[in-house]
Amino acid sequence: MFGGAGNTGKVRPGRACARLLAMLTAVAAFTLAGPGLQQADAAAPCAGRLVKTVRFATGELRVYENGQYACAVTFAKNPGARRQMSISLQARGGRPAVDRGRFRRQAGPVTVHALNRCVRATGSVSGTSRSTGWILC
Repeated sequence: MFGGAGNTGKVRPGRACARLLAMLTAVAAFTLAGPGLQQADAAAPCAGRLVKTVRFATGELRVYENGQYACAVTFAKNPGARRQMSISLQARGGRPAVDRGRFRRQAGPVTVHALNRCVRATGSVSGTSRSTGWILC
């Protein structure tokens, strides 16, 4: 029925239902996975492993380390309205990488080359700031 010269292009009802079910399952899986993927990206804005978290009243400062580089980001405790935020990351002996402005959710990420060098990060949300001190030494 499906091969050779006698094929008329007809599809058996059982096979059509199976294809339709497979397609609907795939669409549902992608629909449900979409928001989770976005949240995963939001949770880890820097590559590498999280090495330091500093929490404070208005936000949180996170520092990541990935081989030769360090990366930092500041998150607002209550995202929403734009507010003054900043993140600064400096390798000892180098110039700081800075991101500052009015953001809804986060400042950064900022990255510096930090192979065999200590780094210091400072994050600020709505006028309250915290620093890591020198780390990764």
